[in-house]
Amino acid sequence: MPALKNLGHEVLFFESLNKAAYSDYAEMNRKLLQLVEAEKPDLIFCVLMTYEIWLETLQLVREGSDAALIHWATDDSWKYEQASKFLAPLFDLHATTYPSAMAKAEKDGLDNFVLSQWAADSSRMTPPLRADLCRYPVSFVGSTYGNRKQWVELLKQRGIHVDAFGYGWPNGPVAAEDIAGIMRESQVSLNFGDSGVVIEDGKPVRSRQIKARVFEVPGAGGLLVTEKAEHLDEYYVPGEEIIVFDDIDDLVEKTEYLLAHPDRRDAIAQAGYARTKAEHSYESRFGPLIKLAVERRANRPAAAKQGIDFCRFENIAKLYRPTFLLYLLKVLVLLPCLLVWGKQRGPRAARRFLFEFSWRYMGKKTYSATNWAGRIFYKES
Repeated sequence: MPALKNLGHEVLFFESLNKAAYSDYAEMNRKLLQLVEAEKPDLIFCVLMTYEIWLETLQLVREGSDAALIHWATDDSWKYEQASKFLAPLFDLHATTYPSAMAKAEKDGLDNFVLSQWAADSSRMTPPLRADLCRYPVSFVGSTYGNRKQWVELLKQRGIHVDAFGYGWPNGPVAAEDIAGIMRESQVSLNFGDSGVVIEDGKPVRSRQIKARVFEVPGAGGLLVTEKAEHLDEYYVPGEEIIVFDDIDDLVEKTEYLLAHPDRRDAIAQAGYARTKAEHSYESRFGPLIKLAVERRANRPAAAKQGIDFCRFENIAKLYRPTFLLYLLKVLVLLPCLLVWGKQRGPRAARRFLFEFSWRYMGKKTYSATNWAGRIFYKES
């Protein structure tokens, strides 16, 4: 949002993640349409998680408003198959950070995919501190996901202590506004790019991906030491603006060198910061996307003069009401999950199971008003 405002736009935020704000998905979608009708935006910028905004709702927006629609997609390495290929046709522009998704979209006949990338928040960009002013020699911010704990333990065994912050670490999580400060006050800020196993061309492959932290660390004034990731050298010069490592031996060697040579460390941190400030802010990412989306919007039919068709929406919303058979399905799915995972995690597991079944076997219906998971698991998901 700060980037959109910095580009000169008036920005209104619509809450679609915190479901406590609505009684169900029908109310959420109705409120979105009411906001579009009242404000008549020039642009709607979406970051959808799963099926919270219906395909029917997006179609009503396309037909009843003059807004250009952008979808900023996250994790298309695995979400393309389960979500993006179904959602993308309703947008003027679908921005993905994965070249592999571009190839899949072309194969599927989707011509509105555009390759973009994560970036740094310009409002949190700060020049680097000298190494001797840093509070932490080596730090990592992030939960104990994947093999991160293993990396930190291996470093400890080799005599390198890592101050780790986030869920699962002894230091615990930190407030979002404190993360940039930790990065800046660290001589070395680690990033592990291994995001687990994804399916490519029907085969499981180890995925090392570029995430937001790659840009956030240099932007905050930190020195990024990161695991290799495909296409990373298109954004930074390894060894000059960031440090890239191959394995634990390489990581230990490079970390020890940086700690022993503060002047070199400072020079790399400064170069990474300068590159990020010049090229890798969200303003630099969003500006071209907005321009292209507006151009593509001009090729769509003009909006209906009467605006959003709420009568049509209410007929769609009636389909959202669960039936007796869906209540029965909920019981059948929920009971074994409660027995295995308990009252807190059981409903989430049941909803997830139903969602996974749905996108695999029911396709785009998963993102419509009639999807099963959304109709019977609103409060538990």
